[in-house]
Amino acid sequence: PTRPRRIVTVFGATGAQGGSVAAALLADGSYTVRAITRDINKAAAVQLKTAGAQVVCADLDNETSLESALTGAHSAFVVTNFFDHFNKDKEIEQGKRIADMSKRLGLKHVVFSGLENVKKLTGGKLEVLHFDGKGEVEEYFRAIGVPMTSVRLPFYFENLLTFRPTKASDGESYNLAIPMGDILLDGMSVADLGPVVASILKCPAKYIGKDIGISTDKLTVAQYADIMSKVTGKTIKDAKISLDAYRNLGFPAAQELANMFEFFQMKLDRNVDLTLELNPKAKKFAEWMQQNKDGFKDL
Repeated sequence: PTRPRRIVTVFGATGAQGGSVAAALLADGSYTVRAITRDINKAAAVQLKTAGAQVVCADLDNETSLESALTGAHSAFVVTNFFDHFNKDKEIEQGKRIADMSKRLGLKHVVFSGLENVKKLTGGKLEVLHFDGKGEVEEYFRAIGVPMTSVRLPFYFENLLTFRPTKASDGESYNLAIPMGDILLDGMSVADLGPVVASILKCPAKYIGKDIGISTDKLTVAQYADIMSKVTGKTIKDAKISLDAYRNLGFPAAQELANMFEFFQMKLDRNVDLTLELNPKAKKFAEWMQQNKDGFKDL
């Protein structure tokens, strides 16, 4: 008789990261995918069910629902979202709650979407709240002995669909406002995360206990702008915005993102070769731009 397929619980399965992981595991076909969402009736959840996933409603703030999400699972992909509530303490509580439940239920491998604890690394000089909380959760998973791999993403190419180039004062060209100066900015498409996680789950002995920084491209802002220009046919330039000017842009996460870019300038540990080994089809920026050029057609 065939062995029952191992259950992998995927948190945030209707979001960008979890959705990519759920899709990759379903395509792989060797797992039972338990897709966790807060709303099982939303379109993305219905699609996952149609594709063969078990869709389960759970809330990161509710221990009983977390227990049902993880009971019987062999492994899990865990993502928390600071930008749901802009509260570092809440993100830490949620992450620790999942870690405790993973420990209690004896999960064999958790792949956690983590990030560096910037406050700790910089001796308190710089805080990046949406990094620091995940960094503390990474430490907690390890401290209580859950077999865990942390996957640390870089800047998402998809962010450029939101933080788009803006019309320059000449009325013709466009400015790309990312405060990195001439320092290389690691980036990748969040859609390419799924196969990375699938590869990690296939080789637990190799990756448990590791922090894996992933990226598919290291480019200056001027190089990003140049590729965008070639694909869109518009003249797009590096706005050469300073960190302080970015902090004062006035949108809700401006300060938080400026601090993130300040950390990115310090030397981020992201490994393109390893990323492409884990997901050979992961896209470089030029390829991603070609596939997403419609997102910029109204510039």
